[in-house]
Amino acid sequence: MKILFIEKNIDYLGSQLAPHWIYNNYKLLGDAGVAFIGGAEVSIENMVDLVDVQEKAYIYSPLMLHFIVEHFDTNLDLAIYKQRLLIVCVKEELEQYGILPNRIGDDLYINKRKLSVSIASRSIISSLIHVGVNIKTIGTPVPAIGLDEMGITDIKAFAINVLTRYKRELEQIYEARCKVRGLFNEG
Repeated sequence: MKILFIEKNIDYLGSQLAPHWIYNNYKLLGDAGVAFIGGAEVSIENMVDLVDVQEKAYIYSPLMLHFIVEHFDTNLDLAIYKQRLLIVCVKEELEQYGILPNRIGDDLYINKRKLSVSIASRSIISSLIHVGVNIKTIGTPVPAIGLDEMGITDIKAFAINVLTRYKRELEQIYEARCKVRGLFNEG
C-alpha cells in the first residue's frame, strides 16, 4: 500500500471519495492512502451515508485532517472492517499523546464531543474510506472537539504516523495470513 501526505490544503466536499481519485491526482496506482488538511462541507447531494441523507444532516468543519483510502477490492464488509481499523489507528496515535478517546463504532469522541467522521463505501472497482478528524470546530453542527484544542499542532506528523500505522497493520495481517499452515479434513 502506498501512502502520501498532501502538502496542499484541500477542502473535502465528498466528491473526493471516488474511484481512482488518488491515482488521477497523485499518481499512486493501486491500494493507497492519502492525508491532507482542509475544511469539510459535504452537501446532501454528495452524502454517502443514507441515514445522514434521511435526517438532512450535513458534514461541516472549518478545518479537518482528512484521510482517503482506496483498496482495489469491492467487498463492502471488508471495507468497513478496514475503516474501523483506520479509526483504531487514529485512536492509538492519540493515545501516544496521552489522549484517551472513546470509540463508538466508526467514530471517536472525547468527553461526548465528536472528534471524527468516517464512511466506507464501494465503487464498481474498489472500496473507499474517508476519515475526517477535526482540527478546529467553530460552527460544527454537533458538539465537537479538535486536535488544536488537545494541543496537537504538528498535524503532518500525526497524519503520517496514522497512515504508517495503518499500512503496517495491513502488512502484518497479510503476513499472518501467509504464515498459517492450512487445515484440511481427513477421512
